[in-house]
Order: sequence, then structure tokens, then C-alpha cells
Amino acid sequence: MVTQSRRSGIEPFHVMDVLKAAGERSRAHGDLVSLAAGQPSTPAPTPVLAAAREALGSHLLGYTEALGIPELREAIARYHHERSGVAVDADDVIVTTGSSGGFTLIFLAAFDAGDTVVMARPGYPAYRNTLAALGCRVVEIDCGADTRFQPTVEMLEEHTRRAGAAPAGLIVASPANPTGTVIDPAGLAALARWCEEHGTLLVSDEIYHGIEFSSGADAGGPAPGGPAPDGPAPDGPAGRAEALPPTSSAWETSREAVVMGSVSKYFSMTGWRLGWMLVPRGLRRAVDRLTGNMNICPPALSQVAAVAAFSPESRAELDAHVRRYARNRALMLEGLPSIGIGDLAPADGAFYVYADIGHLTRDSLRWSTGLLRDTGVAVTPGVDFDTRRGGATIRMSFAGAEEEIAEALDRMGSYLPHRA
Repeated sequence: MVTQSRRSGIEPFHVMDVLKAAGERSRAHGDLVSLAAGQPSTPAPTPVLAAAREALGSHLLGYTEALGIPELREAIARYHHERSGVAVDADDVIVTTGSSGGFTLIFLAAFDAGDTVVMARPGYPAYRNTLAALGCRVVEIDCGADTRFQPTVEMLEEHTRRAGAAPAGLIVASPANPTGTVIDPAGLAALARWCEEHGTLLVSDEIYHGIEFSSGADAGGPAPGGPAPDGPAPDGPAGRAEALPPTSSAWETSREAVVMGSVSKYFSMTGWRLGWMLVPRGLRRAVDRLTGNMNICPPALSQVAAVAAFSPESRAELDAHVRRYARNRALMLEGLPSIGIGDLAPADGAFYVYADIGHLTRDSLRWSTGLLRDTGVAVTPGVDFDTRRGGATIRMSFAGAEEEIAEALDRMGSYLPHRA
């Protein structure tokens, strides 16, 4: 009899079940409004599509160099320099099969089975589940509204004191999934310095860079305090406009960190499965050996076309998407409290609103299933992101069309009084 490995017994990514159910709803009723998918609702930029068509007619599109084609690595290096002012060489860049493939590569290159890696709770579940499958010990640190749902040096110090040793790794995401919160530049710099001083590898997930918002007031909505770990923020979510922190890169402080990037989010190219890493010199050969064996190379067509994603023409198109996200964000931050969902994470960047619905349910998976069944609105249950309190939270994407956001709020507003 064929048996499964112990490492395959990790938690599923529940949002994939939601997306499957949403697809069934769409086929059966034709009335789906999805706030569940963590992806843009727009195609790749026009120059990328043109480059792909040209490549199909004129390129062999065979194997490339394992670490990525030189033209793309150079374009990514220039992008980081223009965005953060950091001198990045093409040799610093390793192109990967999506950022997901990059995480697997860096985890394998840097961590051994039994190593401790720290991440925030709530946080992106694939970090936890991939590390667990590789035999690492994942420690989730509870992060609440008082730290914008982000880890701090003080939290790392406390973990180290309790454990008797610094962790092998720390994963941070800014802007974060699911909360959309940003680590302020001073805070990220402090984390990067602490990790370098303690021999802890900082893995900085920066795939949502480019999608940031100036302030709650500027976006047309409140700057909410968000749910605290055990309930709503004491001051409530609304009525406190505040300047949101700008995004910064871990490489502005430490080149011993790993920076993760992707064409999926800001660049609107999720299905092209292309990511990249800025990798410290001491880990590059290890990643090279692993990716050559595991992947051979990233997708050739995606690499050739993605060079055009960094052009001024593409960036203008993409920045227009971000302006639409900002309008959608304002709709949600204004509309959700008016229908009884008022405890929201700050939504500094990315395209998510993370909401506490503990006054409605403690089973967000069941609640989300009922919402989809009764209204055709799909949201993501928080159980993916928070292993302790996710039953009382949901994540909603505002990456769709403005009219879809308005329709979703209208349907939810009609539904919620009957479930409160």
C-alpha cells in the first residue's frame, strides 16, 4: 500500500477551497462577487503582452541560466536601486519560479531540519506550512494592533530569552498579507540589525512593494486601529487619521538579509509564476545548486516578457491600478463599519482589509461558506492566517473593480443584520 510522508501532513491552504467553491458558485448562478483572491483583476501590462507575443514568434524559449536571464536580473537590480536607493548588482538577483519557489529554495539553502524560524501571527500560511514540511520548528509571535500586527525587536528578545538562543530565521512581510500593514523604516532597520548581530537570517517578503497608500484620510476613509489579539482595539477603528509609514527594504540596512520580490502583485502577473530574491553572497552558491536540481530554470517566456514590466510605459499602467486600489480601499474602509464590521487592520499597503468578526462568529470558515451560499460574495476566512484566533477574522481583497466592491458591500449589508 502506498503511504504518505509525514511532511505532507501540513495544513491545507484553505483559501484554495474557497476559490473552488467560488468557481462553482459562478458557474451555477453567475452572480459571484469575489473578495477572496489575492491577485489583481487586471492582465499583465501592455508592453509585457507585446513582448510575450514577440518572444513566441522569435525565441527558442528553451532552458535559460538557472539563476535567470541577464537582462531580467539587470532590470530587477535597476528597479531596486530606483525604488530604495540601494546599489544592487545583477549578481545579487536570483530569479525564481514565483516567490513561492523562492521561499522553498531559501528555506532549503539556509535552514536545517529542527531549526527555529519565527514569523508573525497573523501571517501568510505558506511560510509556516512550507517550513513545517521541511522539518523546521516554526514559532509564531502574536502581533496585534499595538505594533501594527508586525513583530518587533522586543518580541525577538523575549523569544530568545525564553528559548535560550536566537532563532535561525525571521520572516517579515511589509506590506503584509493578510493585514496590509507596513513596518516603519526605523522598525525594519532595527529588526535587520538585530538579526545580523544574532546570526538570524532575516527573510523580508517585499512582494507587495509598489502598492502603498499615503494615509487613511488621503484615501478617503478612516485609519483604523484594527483588532487587538483578544478583541477589538480599545479606541475603536474609526476617526483617527494618521500618517501611514512608507515602505522600506531590508537591504537598506543589511545585505545579510534575503529580500523576496515577485511580478505577481504590483506587476499584475500572478499566473506567469516569476519571482526573485536578493541573496547574500554566502548563500548564492547553495541556492544555485538547489535551483539547478529542483527547477532547472524559471519559465523562459515569463522571463523574456517580464523585462518589459520594468519599463516606464508598464509602470504608468501599473500605477493607475494602484490608484484604483486606493479608491476601492476607501470604499471598504468607509463601507464596512457602516454595515457592522468596524474593527479593521490599518491597510497601509497591498490590497486587503483584515477584519475582526468575532461579534458575528467564532468559525470564520463556516461563516464565509454561508456568506457565499446566501449572497454570492466570497471572502477568505482568517483560519489560514491565524492559527489561534482566525476563527474570528476574515480577509477581503479590494483588487477588483470599483462596482464589484460596492456590490459586495451592498449584499453583505443586507445579509449581516440577520446574522448579527
